[in-house]
Amino acid sequence: MREELSNSELERYARHLSLPGVGLEGQQILKNSSILVVGAGGLGSPCLLYLAAAGFGQIGIIDDDKVDVSNLQRQVIHSNANLGEPKVESAKRRLLDLNPDISVKIFNTRLNIENALDLIGQFDIIVDGTDNFQTRYLINDACEILNKAWIFASIHQFEGQVSVFNLSSGLNYRDLFPKPPPLEFAPNCAEAGVLGILPGIIGSIQATEAIKIILDIGTPLSGKLFVFNALTMTSRILKFEPNKSRELVSELSLESEYCISKSSMSSGEITPAEYINRINDDWNPFLLDVRREDEESISRIEGTSLRIVHTEIPNRIQEIPSDRDIVIYCRSGVRSAAVQRFLFETGRTNTILNLKGGILKWSDTVDSSVIKY
Repeated sequence: MREELSNSELERYARHLSLPGVGLEGQQILKNSSILVVGAGGLGSPCLLYLAAAGFGQIGIIDDDKVDVSNLQRQVIHSNANLGEPKVESAKRRLLDLNPDISVKIFNTRLNIENALDLIGQFDIIVDGTDNFQTRYLINDACEILNKAWIFASIHQFEGQVSVFNLSSGLNYRDLFPKPPPLEFAPNCAEAGVLGILPGIIGSIQATEAIKIILDIGTPLSGKLFVFNALTMTSRILKFEPNKSRELVSELSLESEYCISKSSMSSGEITPAEYINRINDDWNPFLLDVRREDEESISRIEGTSLRIVHTEIPNRIQEIPSDRDIVIYCRSGVRSAAVQRFLFETGRTNTILNLKGGILKWSDTVDSSVIKY
């Protein structure tokens, strides 16, 4: 049953009601539409705020993370008062404070093969607010199976990208990106850094695309990739063609979560506390830091044997011994796990361990003087 606008909503959306292409009918369409935002972080924050302000009747949020102080540089939906709180709960409270006339449905979990079809199937349109390839391929495949449009975005340092996939069974994420890059060369924004304002710009564009699609106005970014550079304040639109060799997806498979399945290959981890205990028992491993030089200047672990940026490992592999135990670390354990996998795949037989949680966990559990960043 279609819900009509209340008197308070007519007042709230006055600027929309007078806008050609929206008007009363368009605002009622928004009120009776639903949208799922995957991720309540940098991209999800501005997108969710503007979707709520615009009057989307039902907004879904899926995220399994908690608010951390390092989020607040860009994740503007959260605040200091929400530190330690599940992001979905923090985001829901903020959205209802902004617009009490909408409904917000939250899922404090991670999107995966088991729940993707059920969760995505509950909403009209999907927004990708994630920062990893595995979830994007999963969203893409689920949306293809369910015939749902979804709005992609990515951010990296000073550059952002936006596109619309599967609109009216149109071009697909796999048309643009047929195969994922190697994990060791695909850092997320936590590892590579990102200008705090950038997700605000890109997430707002995602919200714009969602409104255009629901109201069937303008020209959505289907078959096009919008690229924005904050340093030069320039943008361009790249067109792409169908991948004729691509097979249609009929069911979710492990390939849909290729990074998740590959990430489970990490067979050896060691916690900071375990590392210290073994060092105290005269263990003498080769401690390899795979972060950038600017990160090393912030903090490092005493006893580090060598630092090589993770992307340079293939070119400098001869500097890493094959006759000693190796422990690899980075900021959070993501890049070090990728390097560990790479070394395994070269056929090395010596013990290679990933320092679980990296600098962050080291600071929390072993030495708080090691600065987290």
